Amino acid sequence: MLKIGVLGAGHLGKIHLKCIKQTAKYQLVGFYDADEENAKKVSEDFGIPAFSGIDELIDAVDVVDIVTPTLSHFDCASRSLKKFKHVFIEKPIVTTPAEARELIELAGEAGVKVQVGHVERFNPAFIAAAPFIDNPMFIETHRLAQFNPRGTDVPVILDLMIHDLDIVLSIVKSGIHKVSASGVSVVSDTPDIANARIEFDNGCVANLTASRISMKNMRKSRFFQRDAYIAVDFLEKSAEIIRMKGVDPATADPMAMILDLGPGKQPKQILFDKPEITNINAIQTELESFADAIINNTPPPVTINDGYAALDLAYRIIEKMKNASNVL
Repeated sequence: MLKIGVLGAGHLGKIHLKCIKQTAKYQLVGFYDADEENAKKVSEDFGIPAFSGIDELIDAVDVVDIVTPTLSHFDCASRSLKKFKHVFIEKPIVTTPAEARELIELAGEAGVKVQVGHVERFNPAFIAAAPFIDNPMFIETHRLAQFNPRGTDVPVILDLMIHDLDIVLSIVKSGIHKVSASGVSVVSDTPDIANARIEFDNGCVANLTASRISMKNMRKSRFFQRDAYIAVDFLEKSAEIIRMKGVDPATADPMAMILDLGPGKQPKQILFDKPEITNINAIQTELESFADAIINNTPPPVTINDGYAALDLAYRIIEKMKNASNVL
């Protein structure tokens, strides 16, 4: 059993503590939170020790789970890696790509595992739809949220869109040819709504929209590929697959939906699938997957390089938005 400690006991940190307590793969040693009043309450509510400092917690565990504000990720992770501890770190991995590159070097020197908390990889709807996604050539994502002051210390790209950037990069195995973007700061000092268009070397185009000032919440992605359309609702945890296959009208089911493509072309049958969704706790699943990677000495499902790639692309988008603002 791996000894684990949590840095940060805010909203998400409490969820991590609860999930860790529910798995047999970890022994929860305790946590550290800079807010002494909050730390005392969390310690009482969860029945676990609150450590007096970051280093004291790091020294007591095998695995450090970093759920602090993004601005402190690099400090917490680097201190952990220098003490040869495995690190699970929430998204975005750190504040800047330069910090991420430095963490990659530290992790390599320490010879330990690092996993980044891009939790949508473990969303049951995406897991169910993933086997049907094959070389999509157009991707459209909408991630909209009602306003919440928590998270406004960073642009909406780092707060929300980065989830979809990671998903897209995990699917499209191609270099990036061009990035276009625009965004607007409405209520905070950084962009609250943004749109990005990513053109890949293989011809795939991804159009991503993120907003944290919407009237309703939405987390939907659509993947268009040859003879198929896949829709994933990350919020409602549902997926829909629409496929087409060539068919002989003479032998086709009379009740089937047949698409006539015109003279000289084989008609196609339209098939509708709704894959079964397994009800899982995505955060608990990602934390358990990290334990498996450590125990079995296998790569984590979301590597430190994956975290860097998503962050680097996010910064390319932010830079494009700055350039567009300067032109305006």
